[in-house]
Amino acid sequence: MRTGNLEIGNGALQYLAGDGAVQITGYRGRAAALAIPSEIEGCPVTGVGRKAFLSNKTLREIALPASLARIDDWAFAYCSKLGRVSLPYHRMEIGQGIFKECYALVQIADESAEAGERRTEDVAYLLAAVMSRLEAFYLFDFENAGTKEWLAQWDSRMLSVMERADEEGFSKMLLCGEEDYGSRENDLGYYMEQRRREKVRLAMLRLMHDYGLEEAVRERLRAYLLAHVKGCESEETWRVVLEEHGDELEYYRFLTELGGVGAEHFQAMLEDMGDRHAEMKAYLMKYHSEAHGTADAFAAFAL
Repeated sequence: MRTGNLEIGNGALQYLAGDGAVQITGYRGRAAALAIPSEIEGCPVTGVGRKAFLSNKTLREIALPASLARIDDWAFAYCSKLGRVSLPYHRMEIGQGIFKECYALVQIADESAEAGERRTEDVAYLLAAVMSRLEAFYLFDFENAGTKEWLAQWDSRMLSVMERADEEGFSKMLLCGEEDYGSRENDLGYYMEQRRREKVRLAMLRLMHDYGLEEAVRERLRAYLLAHVKGCESEETWRVVLEEHGDELEYYRFLTELGGVGAEHFQAMLEDMGDRHAEMKAYLMKYHSEAHGTADAFAAFAL
C-alpha cells in the first residue's frame, strides 16, 4: 500500500493505493465544488475513507465516480455547507454517520442519470431527506431508491413522523438535561412550534417533489399545511416560507397554489414582510389581485 497526493480543486486529495484500487483518505483545500476522478495512477477509485472530508467548511458540492464501492464512517460528517452529492445509485458499502449533521444537504443525485429527468430529480431530494429529516437509515438504499416499494416506505415513514404528538419527547429532553436550564428550548410552547415546523418542512418537501405520491397522502399533507397558514391558531407554514425562504419565488408560488394565501389575512401577511422581500411582495400582490379581484391591493406598497 502506498500513499499519494493529487492536486485538484484548489487543494489536494490524499489517497491510499494498492491491490489494484484507490481509496480517498482526505482533502486539503478550499474548493466549493469537487469532482473525484474515477482513476488515479491507472487504478479505479473504489472508496472514500473514514473521516476523509470530516468538518470541511467550504465544500458545497461533490461528485463521486461510478467506480465507487464503499463510503466509510463519517466520510462527510459535519460538512456544514455541503448541499449536493452526486454518486452512482448502485450497491455499495455504507458506513455510519457518513452525512452526520450535514444540515445543508438537500440532494443526493444519481451521477449516471439523465439531467432534467423528473423522477431522478425528485428522488435526489427524497434520498437526502432520509438522513436529515426522516432518520431512517434503512431507506438509504441507492440500489432501490425511486422504486414503487421504496417510495411507499418513504411515505410511510414520513406519515409516522407527521403523526407524532407535537409534545412527544419534551419530557425526556428535560429529564436527560439535553438543553441548558432557562433556555427557550426548555419552553414547551417553543418546543411544539419547532416540531410543527419540522412537519411543515417535510410536507412541503414531499409535495414539491411528488414523484409517485398517492393522492390520499397528498391530501393529508395539504390539509396539514393549510391548518398552519396565516390566520390559523399556529402559522408555521407561513413562517417557514417567510423566515426560511424569504426571497425564493418557488415557495411563494407553492403557497399560492396550495391555497394558503387568503383574502382575509393577506394584509397581515404583507405586514409580516415589512420592508423586505420586495419582489415576493409584488408577486403576492399580483396573485391577490387576480385571485380575489382586488384592484386596490397595490396600495399596500405604502407599507
